[in-house]
Amino acid sequence: MKKLFLSVFALLFVFGACDPELNRLKQQADNITIIRDDFGVPHVYGKTDADAVFGLMYAQAEDDFPRIERNYVWAIGRLAEVEGEDALYSDLRARLFMTKEEAIQNYNNAPDWLKELCDAWADGLNYYLATHPEVEPMLLEKFEPWMPMYFSEGSIGGDIERVSTRRIQAFYEDKASLSLNEFGNGLTVVDPYEEPKGSNGIAISGDLTESGSAMLLINPHTSFYFRGEVHAVSEEGLNAYGAVTWGQFFIYQGFNENTGWMHTSTYTDVIDEFLQTIEEQDGKLMYKYGEEWREVQTNEVTLKYKDGSELKEKTFPTYRTHHGPITHMIDDQWVATAMMWEP
Repeated sequence: MKKLFLSVFALLFVFGACDPELNRLKQQADNITIIRDDFGVPHVYGKTDADAVFGLMYAQAEDDFPRIERNYVWAIGRLAEVEGEDALYSDLRARLFMTKEEAIQNYNNAPDWLKELCDAWADGLNYYLATHPEVEPMLLEKFEPWMPMYFSEGSIGGDIERVSTRRIQAFYEDKASLSLNEFGNGLTVVDPYEEPKGSNGIAISGDLTESGSAMLLINPHTSFYFRGEVHAVSEEGLNAYGAVTWGQFFIYQGFNENTGWMHTSTYTDVIDEFLQTIEEQDGKLMYKYGEEWREVQTNEVTLKYKDGSELKEKTFPTYRTHHGPITHMIDDQWVATAMMWEP
């Protein structure tokens, strides 16, 4: 086994022992030990749950920092700054459902225990960057503790990718409506006649296995490195072994000494669409809700995108009702799309 300690005294000399931020990160790193087994799987040991998250993210970054960074560049709506104008409507979709200000507010309103884990998430990644000057991020040179608020579940993409960027583009560029798919709901939905595939899980009782131990099988459709493998332990009682989506700090599917768990992404009813009746009244956009008229929330968002060696900008209006953001049109009616982010 290869044993790694996160205290890196030589690097403190390189980056400046007087840097209070680096000293703070180094002090937390001293509470953490990472042991990689013969398969390279990191076993992270910390005094607190936050220490375990710090070490978990540091180990993830060692394994695949570019994938972590890209997942968050996509999630916070800045992908076009890296990939160009074609990604603008992916960024607009991200900003329609959560702005940076909303993510910060969600973080500030979170319970203390969750804020501590989010702080440790950012600190672990930032400590990795501070101690690996050879790594050049594509965009994110510092991770912030509000960034995990963009993920409501463990799959990258998950629910939000079911909202069609083509319909968003048609509405926000031309106020145009695209024809509905055969399901008639305006979402991106799989063909029901395709060969079955996708997320699935199987639990097998120990009564049916040769070893006598229970087995959990999940997601044979994903690539081998689609998720990282990790073991996280803290002196506060955390003990979990399993898989994490790159960039997230909770073990998405796994087991400990008491139980096992797994998750599948399905087409259950987690998204609703609302046809909105819109009128302009006294210079304001209004929508009908029951017998009353309410004002449409209007705003603007300016997105940056890469164009050759330049960084250009494009500004879009945004519209929202209490149901959610306006994402497209069906015939001549605006559609607000709601996701189940508050079960």
